[in-house]
Amino acid sequence: MEATGRPPETTDKEENAMPYIEGFVTAVPAANKEAYRKHAADAHAIFKEFGMTRMVETWGDDVPDGKVTDFRRAVQAKDDEVVLFSWFEYPDRATRDEANRKIMSDPRMEAMGSTMPFDATRMIYGGFQAILEDGQGGPGTGYVDGTLMAVPQANKEAYRAFAAQSAPLFREHGARRVVETWADDVPDGKVTDFRRAVQAKPDEAVVYSWIEWPSKEARVAGWEKIMADPRMQSDSMKMPFDGQRMIYGGFMPLLDLRN
Repeated sequence: MEATGRPPETTDKEENAMPYIEGFVTAVPAANKEAYRKHAADAHAIFKEFGMTRMVETWGDDVPDGKVTDFRRAVQAKDDEVVLFSWFEYPDRATRDEANRKIMSDPRMEAMGSTMPFDATRMIYGGFQAILEDGQGGPGTGYVDGTLMAVPQANKEAYRAFAAQSAPLFREHGARRVVETWADDVPDGKVTDFRRAVQAKPDEAVVYSWIEWPSKEARVAGWEKIMADPRMQSDSMKMPFDGQRMIYGGFMPLLDLRN
């Protein structure tokens, strides 16, 4: 498969055909894993009524410490906590906005809010518009690579072109789906947030992205092939962002629920 990808001149119409993403990163006590799973499943039963098409919750498995920043620092994780990388998929932002509006006044969510098995003040969240989607995930996804990074606003099309070249290579080497999303509605938090997580500068946007693999073994084998692939070393694959502030890690699916 050639790494041709999608041309940089992708239209807003094409972007809008891809899902709208509500992305989350959370620190959960390891002892609360099953309590969190139940909490998320109960929430899914409500969110799907309001238009969410997929909920994915993944549990930290291979989450390294970084020199500048990392997932644990992003949510100020304590020694007994595990980082979760999670997302909701919606058909568009309007559906997501309406869902959030309804959730705020839903008595079921109010009841759940009083028994959350984690510290919600350190959860970071926001809305992201997909700018690239290659492949299909879904039933059978056995592992997820999650990534956060800060990209200069002026480099949006350069980043899209970079992703359009690299995504087919990941698919060729075993990935099921690659999704790249661009910050659209990412609020500042009181304790932490996506921008602080990647030390974003005023002229930078946060990118929230992930790769879905059939298994951890496939992910390990796929990365070995990617790192040895000469196409990844071409001049056109120069990263249009500061890689030192990129956050990444491997996660095991905890829940993958669709309507």
